[in-house]
Amino acid sequence: MQKISLLGAAAFLAIVPVAAMPPPLPELEGKDAASLQAEMTERRINSDVITAVYLDRIRMVDDNGPKLDAVIATFPDATSRAFGLDQERKAGKARGPLHGIPILLKDNIEAAGPLPTTAGSLALKNNVTNRDAPLVARLRDAGAIILGKTNLSEWANIRSDNSTSGWSAIGGLTKNPHALDRNSCGSSSGSAAAVAASLAPLAIGTETDGSITCPAGINGIVGFKPSVGLVSRTYIVPISHSQDTAGPMTLTVRDAAAVMSVIAGSDPADPATAEADTRKADYVAALSPDALKGKRIGVLRDRIGDRADIAALLDAALTQMTDLDATVVDIADSRKGLEELGAAEFEILMTELKADIAAYLAGLPTKDGPKTLADLIAFNKANPEELKWFDQSLFELAETKGGLDSPAYVAATAKAARLAGPGGIDRLLAAHKVDLLIGVTNGPAWTSDLVNGDHYNGPSASQLPAVAGYPHLTVPMGAVEGLPIGLSFIGAKWSDADILAAGYAYEQASRKRVAPTYRASVTP
Repeated sequence: MQKISLLGAAAFLAIVPVAAMPPPLPELEGKDAASLQAEMTERRINSDVITAVYLDRIRMVDDNGPKLDAVIATFPDATSRAFGLDQERKAGKARGPLHGIPILLKDNIEAAGPLPTTAGSLALKNNVTNRDAPLVARLRDAGAIILGKTNLSEWANIRSDNSTSGWSAIGGLTKNPHALDRNSCGSSSGSAAAVAASLAPLAIGTETDGSITCPAGINGIVGFKPSVGLVSRTYIVPISHSQDTAGPMTLTVRDAAAVMSVIAGSDPADPATAEADTRKADYVAALSPDALKGKRIGVLRDRIGDRADIAALLDAALTQMTDLDATVVDIADSRKGLEELGAAEFEILMTELKADIAAYLAGLPTKDGPKTLADLIAFNKANPEELKWFDQSLFELAETKGGLDSPAYVAATAKAARLAGPGGIDRLLAAHKVDLLIGVTNGPAWTSDLVNGDHYNGPSASQLPAVAGYPHLTVPMGAVEGLPIGLSFIGAKWSDADILAAGYAYEQASRKRVAPTYRASVTP
């Protein structure tokens, strides 16, 4: 009877097929965009599956679990766009290295759709412009999927000199995935933490001074601040037209180069980009593991701080570079003659903040909302949540500044242009006969403290390339007590391809990126 029953069941199954179990979801943690692109090209995975997995990771890791608070919101059309791009690929119309790859945007960058662009502030919580920033339009044209918006230090960390990096009234406090009680630096905090935690393989950040490179270094990923004028700033909430730029934040230098090859280009609405079309390159094609061969590298020894463990990481990196046939030249006087640079930069930032934010607000499609810096100051005073953890002292100082024709500003811009470029990076390159400069990007992440604010006092290489508008790349160099440290590569204006290539050569030889562990703290 049992045998007859089994035979009957077998005959029934032969007639009525059983639905196949769905394949297990792929594991995307730690995968870079180039690897995902190769798998899609080989038809081993589709973009709609990749996008769904990242959205699921955002729910599990960012909204729950470690609760990083790196992503503010996701676009509801991400999966449908992914499906459409899969259909294009099946029809033989793959657009390039970013086709079907999800990417996150810092929430001071506009993107068409239902999500507002807030800069982290409640004052812009309803700022739905339905506009794509030109860099976003370029990403879409290249087949990238705009996945969502990332948290940031509110107003890109220009509201107060006592702020906590990574906090905004809209998004809360972004945690560092390597140790959840540690800071993620800023202002592109969410972009860095999200890429480190594989909430997306790619993100875009923005930098005025250190806002791409510091969070990238502290979260253990690659961050690239291009030459100012290579990437459009149109429809990006500004601080300073002299120093602002957007740039890629990725797991690898190759991915950063692929993003740069897409987003670089001239924009008639941004005069700074007039030369971009003639200066841009195929940055991926320029990469080579031999890029450091025969190069002379100037080491900014007086900017690495006094920690022996960080110095040891740098020395190990330099040894790897000499093994790649590079020549290392120590520079002990990189600060000489630059004593007035900081004050000049500060005057520029305060004056341009007042003018540039007013121009941005006035150009928004909606007639409602703040239109000047004074309006933002008044809004913050009327909304206690905004000033819960720190003040708006820098906003208030910027409001006292004159216009872009004020004598103090004109003098500061002339001084900064002279000191940071010709008197800074250009002088160091020429005087020491070196091709590029190397520095330490960051120290270990400090503990986040909303009551007392940031207490970072480690090394930094950001100011000279930020004020000069020159390229600055950070690549993982290792870790101290599990907290990542970045290595900075800095070059002359428009040397972006060479800097990416140098960082790539080091990265391929060193492989120093460490995966996050989501531990509660460094201390037991």
